[in-house]
Amino acid sequence: MLKRSIILFMFFSGSVSLAQEVVSSQGDSYSNANGSIDFTIGEVVINTASNGTNDLTQGFHQTHWNFVGLEDLEPNFDATIFPNPTDDFLNVKTDSFNSTRYTMYDQRGRKVAEGILTGEMTSIPVAQFQSGPYELTLSSSKDDTLLKRFKLVKHQ
Repeated sequence: MLKRSIILFMFFSGSVSLAQEVVSSQGDSYSNANGSIDFTIGEVVINTASNGTNDLTQGFHQTHWNFVGLEDLEPNFDATIFPNPTDDFLNVKTDSFNSTRYTMYDQRGRKVAEGILTGEMTSIPVAQFQSGPYELTLSSSKDDTLLKRFKLVKHQ
């Protein structure tokens, strides 16, 4: 009985000490009086949190990601944009395109494009824009209600 108890104890105590571990060629750790953070480079994002100024992501195997966002101001209005990041054209797809206006802003908040969605899929030319982050808003042209706000990236 004692031998069986020792074997069970060794089995359970050994399994508790095993934990997930990431072997990474790059990363670092930082800490101060307010907290600490450890990170590795090369992980896929599985969660992102933001306070509006700072973004924090966690996950596994981030190879080449551009962090973009969606502010869903009107949940009943369904719209998607693609590709994101984009090079030449940004496509806006929605079934509710009637009376929907788009406005695009650069990273300084300057309006760089605006128009009305013309169909279930509207292509917006962006080839002439500089590389960098942009924001696309969709709003009702009837009463200026803001429907969606997308963050996107323009590549050359």
